[in-house]
Amino acid sequence: MNRVHALPRRFYLRAAPLVARDLLGCVLVSRHGRSMTAGRIVETEAYLGPEDEASHAAFRPGSHRLFYGDGGIAYVFAAYGVHACLNAITERSGRPGCVLIRALEPLAGLRAMARRRGVLPTSPRLTSGPGNVTRALGIGLDDNGADLTKSDLTIEPPDRPREFRIGRGPRVGITRSRELALRFWIGGSPYVSR
Repeated sequence: MNRVHALPRRFYLRAAPLVARDLLGCVLVSRHGRSMTAGRIVETEAYLGPEDEASHAAFRPGSHRLFYGDGGIAYVFAAYGVHACLNAITERSGRPGCVLIRALEPLAGLRAMARRRGVLPTSPRLTSGPGNVTRALGIGLDDNGADLTKSDLTIEPPDRPREFRIGRGPRVGITRSRELALRFWIGGSPYVSR
């Protein structure tokens, strides 16, 4: 897989639901460790400002510095104190929002991903679920604040035409604001989390 230019900052300077939908088909690339790993984004969730009770902008004050900054920055946090979760900050400075990367279709570095995850490279669960995505790509809490437009962790434009059906529904694994249809996925992808 050749190095391609990352998505520009202006891509992220929009509302989180728009960015969440448009990230589908884009390629998340990690250049951590000795192996480059990458996967096509097949599932995302948008999180809004304080009006969204599930958003860290509503209840995690320590995240506000990133949440209220310019889009295109990685926000990585530990869910339940265990699993690192990768989000892309959206919107312009002063307007909070982010997109959680929930699942990928593995594209490059599958052996490295499998070793990190302890599963077979052919497993559909290799990069299905936000904690599995970060483990497989070697993404950790030290990536919090990384610039997704020019660091070792980037999101690149789709590597093929976006000819797929987009599903939309409620976010999963949360207890607040569950009624909001802010989860997006590529219809029919076997890599979407269950």
